[in-house]
Amino acid sequence: MISPARQIAFDILQKVHHGGYASDLLLQRCAHLDSRDASLASEIVFGCLRYQAQLDYLIALRATRPLDDEVRIGLRMGIYQLRYLDRIPPHAAVSESVELVKRAHKASAAGLVNAILRKTDRQPVAWPDRATELSMPAWLIDKWDRQFGRDTTDRIAAALLQPAQSYIASTGRIQDIGAQSIVPLLDLHAGHSFLDLCAAPGNKTAQAIQLGARAIACDIHLHRLKQMRDLNCPLVVLDGTHPLPFRADRVLFDRILVDAPCSGTGTLGRNPEIKWRLQPRDLTDLHAMQVALVRQALQHLCPGGRLVYSTCSLEREENELVIQEIPGPWQTTERLPSLNAGDGFFAAVYSLT
Repeated sequence: MISPARQIAFDILQKVHHGGYASDLLLQRCAHLDSRDASLASEIVFGCLRYQAQLDYLIALRATRPLDDEVRIGLRMGIYQLRYLDRIPPHAAVSESVELVKRAHKASAAGLVNAILRKTDRQPVAWPDRATELSMPAWLIDKWDRQFGRDTTDRIAAALLQPAQSYIASTGRIQDIGAQSIVPLLDLHAGHSFLDLCAAPGNKTAQAIQLGARAIACDIHLHRLKQMRDLNCPLVVLDGTHPLPFRADRVLFDRILVDAPCSGTGTLGRNPEIKWRLQPRDLTDLHAMQVALVRQALQHLCPGGRLVYSTCSLEREENELVIQEIPGPWQTTERLPSLNAGDGFFAAVYSLT
């Protein structure tokens, strides 16, 4: 028998490998589970993703041939439980990992999985390099070293290996404390016209409405806007990198938020799969999109108005280098994991006199 928690964790890790997002998949698949099984499934999924570099190194020490994805995932799950979790009976971690591999039609690898897991212990490991020890891509560690310095990079990476904390926003939705710090920068007051250019999933729009703003929420994805219908404000599907569908000579806003799509490197504790997908070239594409969003939004900021540009990224390409391309009276703030509570965030405020 395989426990529901381990079967669901195995299925989700396969879907994440093919492009899915762990948080969304866990929410869908764990709805019917009791709290203990849901908690274990979540722990295994996020643990395997956070510590993937370490787990793969340990697998490579003993695997003598290339492994199919299903076999590697089964081994990651088993090693993670054996080395990192305190309350898991070793026999359960081993036997169920072997059975998962069999059920995935990889029975020929069952003996290898069993042998590797039975040799797994909790002895200290001399990791081959710093990237493996921090379980981060080497290119990103090198980049952060140049940007923040080695000591700060180590602290950030170590913080991102820990489970993300949950915080409750004033609207009653679950929202990271860093994300909650963005809307106050708008200095919203009752009656202000407010444009949220990249609004989904709607947490910041809800905060603005609670403050009495007359909000218009926009997003490029219709299906994400549909999830915001309960906010009772106009919803507009648009691509904010192109001229907005508001007459610039007539439709101006007191406050504009550009909470831009970004790499999400400030949220790697919450979304650890991102670090294994992100590539350096992605930052170039994101930078171009973010600059375009801000430029289009500024066309609709009224005199005396305020625009806030924000990301949940730690990367200069998405933060300082974006606003450097747009001259103006910018004031910036940054939150870094380990140095500040919650996820990493960047925000820049533009006040139009």
